[in-house]
Amino acid sequence: MGLAERKGCSSSCGRQNISYPFRLKDDPPGCGLSSWYQLICEGNNTILDIQSDKFYFAWSEGVGFHFLEKTRYYVTEISYEGATINVVDFGLASGRCGLPTPSSPFEVDDFEDSYGYVSSSFPYYLSGWNYWATFLNCTRQIKNDTYRLIPCLSQHNTFVYVVFTEEAYYLQYLEPSCRYLAAIPTASSPDMNSTTDHVFKLLQKGFVLSWDSFDPQRTPFQYYKYEGISFLPCIVQQYTRSYSLRMQYVLWILTYTVEILITLAMLGRLVFAPLAVHLFLAYKFWSTRASIDSVEKFLRNQQTLVPTRYSYTDIVAITSHFKEKIGQGGFGSVFKGKLLGDHPVAIKMLGNSKCDGEEFINEVSTIGMIHHVNVVQLAGFCSEGSKRALVYEYMPNGSLDKYIFSSSGTRHRPSNFTWDKLDDIALGVARGIDYLHRGCDMQILHFDIKPQNILLDNNFTPKISDFGLAKLYPKEYGLVSMSAARGTIGYIAPELISRNFGVISDKSDVYSFGMLLLEMAGGRRNVDPRVENSSQVYYPSWIYDQLAPGKELEINNSSIQIDDAERKLCMVGLWCIQMKSSIRPSMSEVIEMLEGDVHSLQMPPRPCFSSSQPISVRQSCMDSADLTELSIISEHDELP
Repeated sequence: MGLAERKGCSSSCGRQNISYPFRLKDDPPGCGLSSWYQLICEGNNTILDIQSDKFYFAWSEGVGFHFLEKTRYYVTEISYEGATINVVDFGLASGRCGLPTPSSPFEVDDFEDSYGYVSSSFPYYLSGWNYWATFLNCTRQIKNDTYRLIPCLSQHNTFVYVVFTEEAYYLQYLEPSCRYLAAIPTASSPDMNSTTDHVFKLLQKGFVLSWDSFDPQRTPFQYYKYEGISFLPCIVQQYTRSYSLRMQYVLWILTYTVEILITLAMLGRLVFAPLAVHLFLAYKFWSTRASIDSVEKFLRNQQTLVPTRYSYTDIVAITSHFKEKIGQGGFGSVFKGKLLGDHPVAIKMLGNSKCDGEEFINEVSTIGMIHHVNVVQLAGFCSEGSKRALVYEYMPNGSLDKYIFSSSGTRHRPSNFTWDKLDDIALGVARGIDYLHRGCDMQILHFDIKPQNILLDNNFTPKISDFGLAKLYPKEYGLVSMSAARGTIGYIAPELISRNFGVISDKSDVYSFGMLLLEMAGGRRNVDPRVENSSQVYYPSWIYDQLAPGKELEINNSSIQIDDAERKLCMVGLWCIQMKSSIRPSMSEVIEMLEGDVHSLQMPPRPCFSSSQPISVRQSCMDSADLTELSIISEHDELP
């Protein structure tokens, strides 16, 4: 229908002139834009039914639902030039005392905590500045000037009030006894002294709505021709309605998502972070407490067997406030001290105890019950909270390693430190290990035999020390079960790394002792990256090559005639380090070999991993995969 035809289909209802974009219900469809602009004439009253899209959302239940709702208004005036229409709520216009329609289609209702709705009343929207009249039902009288009592709607125990605010349903001081009834926009707010009749007269004036003036029936690519002006409509009616509802829903989701993230951030900073710190501190305290409890339980069970127990203040006094430090290791520090009568002792402070005090318990439970000339004597201990110390007899000549080799690779021996003396030291260490294996009620496996753990007294008598890795087993046990390898690289037996080399048993200490003998004989560490000749990298293989008939032992680029005592240490050591534990001798057999004559010893098999051996020979010694596994473990000094 053209513009001229539209102008010709105007009608009236009472005093209201109805023309484009509005039409009465019985007018031709082309006279108005759409059903949104359809008016109803009842008698002399012009009525507008506004259909609003409402989306309700239940916050507590997390569900929503959509429905259409119609709200009826009386039309009192239409301004076609200003595109405005003045309407009065149907409930208020019907009489002097009444209530508006319970909900308005022109606002977002978030009045309650649990439910809310978003409404869209295309194409109408409130025009200009509006106040809101909110009706409330209260169970008791309210003494508040903003609450205006409506006597005609109030009954015995029900009091109806109306509150005028500048925002929809915005009640800053909502009384607990009141609930929402309805709300309606109004052009102005009455004075505080206004009567009820004046309030209702103000509400019966209604409020002004504006409408969109473009034609939503056109597509976005069709132009309107009106009074010679061309323009492109923005969107079509159906798209606009759904787009508006979606945008409102998206904005609502984004708003509450941001609020939730802010809340979580505040909770993380004020609640979760302090809680995590407290949980960490509680865990640390529990771990320390559990370690202390396990040690105290052990000491109570062994109190008739263990040595003297000292307090931490006693340890401070014995060491003169830790004045003289004589050693340092991964376990902690060693200090020199004196007991009553000027008896010297060595105090080992356990500063890095692991496994709930396992090292401490191992030392006390093993050395505390041992009395042997070749095992260091434990004179006492301290266990006070996290403070733990072990009190040993003092060994003035230190450990064996500084006599058989030094950091420069040269020997450093006193004048009386001969090959025979080395042979005596080796025999003493062997007797000490044999005592651990067979001389006690329980078999004790040391698992860390090396020069640093062999201490020397005034007469260079060797004593085995450092039982932090030791394990106790019944003597009848033929094999030992352990979840992880333990010991020091260079001295650790192959079966401790891979069970393919054999079972773990007392032969594991035999292997470590064999490496100790080879170092004593050759004056070189068995793991020495400074060697220039690649054929010397695997130390046992190099020792084996030096034992050929007429061969001289090469030490520090100088040739030395091999002594019988030295040859015996080498041959016994090579027997002890055989890859298969079943080939190694027991410690009692080692003692017999050291006490016997070197000429009675048979030459042991060539050690595996010899760099001069063909690959086929080395693989026949042991499976190549196991050799690879052994060769990988070469970068750390100690295993747990």
